[in-house]
Amino acid sequence: MSRREIRENVFKMLFRVEFHDEEDMNEQLSMFEEELAHLNEEDLNYIKEKFNKIIENIDSIDAEINDKSKGWKTSRMGKVDLSIIRLAVYEIKNEDDIPVKVSINEAVELAKKFGTDDSASFVNGVLAKFV
Repeated sequence: MSRREIRENVFKMLFRVEFHDEEDMNEQLSMFEEELAHLNEEDLNYIKEKFNKIIENIDSIDAEINDKSKGWKTSRMGKVDLSIIRLAVYEIKNEDDIPVKVSINEAVELAKKFGTDDSASFVNGVLAKFV
């Protein structure tokens, strides 16, 4: 599985967080794993590990987003855009093997695929402040 596909699956799990409480997330994770049963164990473990690390750090990630995005707090952002931005900010801050420009570009591509017509430019604008 390519890094882009892995990133897309992490985004899909992050998006579910916006609609389910902590108790429901265990069931959501199980269902998601069933959907990804065709993946090799290494890719599935990488997706789960990255998702869990983002969730563990979500408060600090959101604080950084709120600090950088003037006039757009996380509470006002669309759920798709917010999930994509969280993923990218986590990568920018914690994954040195992924260049910042790659994280931003991949986030913009996810926004084009899953967001509104304005999502790509919004995501790019917020993430540009992390460079």
